[in-house]
Amino acid sequence: MSSLVSVSEVQALLSEGAPVRLIDVRWRLDRPNGHEDYLRGHIPGAVYVPLDTELSTHGEPSEGRHPLPTTETLQTAARRWGVRQGDIVIAYDDAKSTAAARAWWLLRQAGTDVRVLDGGLRAWSAAGEPLATDDVAPEPGDVILDPIGRDALSIDEAAAFPASGVLLDVRAPERYRGETEPLDPVAGHIPGARNLPTMLHLDAEGRLLDAETVRANFARVGVTAGTPVAAYCGSGVTAAHTALILSEVGIEAKVFPGSWSQWSNTPDRPVATGDQPG
Repeated sequence: MSSLVSVSEVQALLSEGAPVRLIDVRWRLDRPNGHEDYLRGHIPGAVYVPLDTELSTHGEPSEGRHPLPTTETLQTAARRWGVRQGDIVIAYDDAKSTAAARAWWLLRQAGTDVRVLDGGLRAWSAAGEPLATDDVAPEPGDVILDPIGRDALSIDEAAAFPASGVLLDVRAPERYRGETEPLDPVAGHIPGARNLPTMLHLDAEGRLLDAETVRANFARVGVTAGTPVAAYCGSGVTAAHTALILSEVGIEAKVFPGSWSQWSNTPDRPVATGDQPG
């Protein structure tokens, strides 16, 4: 079953009375706190989810900018969102589903039925659907989450991954090549990683391209069915988006959540530059 849902599919679930919990994961690098944007307009009934505190934790720079939350932290957050056992969680954002995919990646590991609205808030508005401006605070849920972390790579596992599979760097090409680095102390990429920006898989409206095009994108960097594959980005957010897209074409992927923010803050880790993996 696809993890992406259209606006019409969301409408159908709601009209059928399905147990749906909508979550608004409004987050961007330049505006990490999306609560004000949420209050200006969100899908009716959606709960705002702060990515920095509920879908990640904080530690030393050597852990990266968005380390995984504990299962307990995520479960407490999901209950605050009103998620109950058996609910369908539908995540969306206004940044081409990159932040929503982080919620999908975590909740999927936790055994939750979680989906992402294809095209996000833009698709909802384009369909003529209404927006709400309240701050939704539902009754606490009772969901019990499975332990998370099985789909995550440690920094050592990420370093070794190119020897047995394809490690994807899904950042912009100029960051991969080491020509610029706006956030982290060192520019470049993990030796052996191949560059495939996650936005290549989306149309101008933020919706996923057709499966044939997506598979061709991955095939260009050596990823086909059966290929061991893992992804990283700047801090483990857009890498989860690539994992979502791979799942949509039948390929399971790991994610290195520490990503470049952890790698570049860890002494003695080698750095490659230029447009080649090595």
